[in-house]
Amino acid sequence: MTRPTIEEQMATLMRGAEFGDEQTRDHMREELRERLIDAERSGDPLRVYCGYDPTAPDIHLGHTVTMRKLRQFQELGHQAIFLIGTFTGLIGDPSDRDAARTRQTMEEVKQNAATYVDQAYRILDPEETEVRYNDEWLADLTFRDVIELASHFTVQQFLAREKFVVRREKGDAIWVHEFLYALMQGYDAVALRTDIQIGGTDQLFNLMAGRKLQTAFDQRPQVCLTFPILVGTDGVLRMSKSTGNYVGVNEPANVKYGKTMSIPDAAMRNWFELLTRWAPERIEGVFDEMEAGKTHPMEAKKRLAWEIVSIFDGDEAADRAAARFERVHQRRKLPAEMPVYALTGPENVVDVIAAADLAPSKSQARRLVQQGAVRLDGERIEDIDTELIIDEEAVLQIGKRRFLRLVSQEE
Repeated sequence: MTRPTIEEQMATLMRGAEFGDEQTRDHMREELRERLIDAERSGDPLRVYCGYDPTAPDIHLGHTVTMRKLRQFQELGHQAIFLIGTFTGLIGDPSDRDAARTRQTMEEVKQNAATYVDQAYRILDPEETEVRYNDEWLADLTFRDVIELASHFTVQQFLAREKFVVRREKGDAIWVHEFLYALMQGYDAVALRTDIQIGGTDQLFNLMAGRKLQTAFDQRPQVCLTFPILVGTDGVLRMSKSTGNYVGVNEPANVKYGKTMSIPDAAMRNWFELLTRWAPERIEGVFDEMEAGKTHPMEAKKRLAWEIVSIFDGDEAADRAAARFERVHQRRKLPAEMPVYALTGPENVVDVIAAADLAPSKSQARRLVQQGAVRLDGERIEDIDTELIIDEEAVLQIGKRRFLRLVSQEE
């Protein structure tokens, strides 16, 4: 196979990148081109990394935006480094937070990180991936080392960050340890001697901190590539396990498909652009068809759901998930968009109805069951002591117009 030209590589690697201003974008574009040219001349692969703090045990679709960019670098012959933030995870990145994160213990971080590598290999090439944990070097820093790192930054630089500005205006606390996060992430670049770092758009400050520290340590500053944030299934907040609006890469195919079908229409472009393997022209074609009334948004969403399942579980699994959705949801004329409730084990039907706010009280929920107004996948439930147990996904219907998608989620 003929190796792509430098300009073809640039088109692939820069696709979707956003920086907030054109000057930064142009600067990073030129630096990336220089690195690619140097690598081609020397035959030495570029060292490209992205870090992931194990704040929860699941990798979700939001993580895969940057992981797929790592995979593109791998396919072009470069060294991808999958960094697990076993030390930065103790602090918690404040970049996307209007309040301080709850701090984790090292035991919690290690437990969450245990399954990260296997999940990452659903996207990355195991044979070409270097897996690292940043407690390898951050845990050994002395207080003198931390003072030296801190001497390269001003308090004003940190306070100018958007989330800190919001918290200052609200009068909320900004903790000193939160300032240390950018220093730690910046030092990751030094320890790994990286050429390129990938992150979300909210991470640009941290990535630039890496450039500053690499310069201080007489290293060539890394190229920073940042990409938009994936919104969750609610269509508003960024995808996150803590807010429950996520799709896990290890979730069953039917669950991935069903959760994708539940996203608001307004979130579809964000998902199409960040999660599919489609060329921009094909994506635009779908939205042009919807705008012209030639394609219904639900049909477009089915294509999106099929594509996402296909990426992680294969075409056959995507076909089965689509057929099941058609059978369970379409033929019963159920709405595509409905709230989702995760069952971590058997739960009483009355408790679920009340917890999901589908009845104003448990007593009212009991009456609905006794009146025969509650169905699970079309089957009437009449016993208030019924325990809901599902394999992957089911639909709970209350009356004619209220629906709840139940998904199985292990604790």
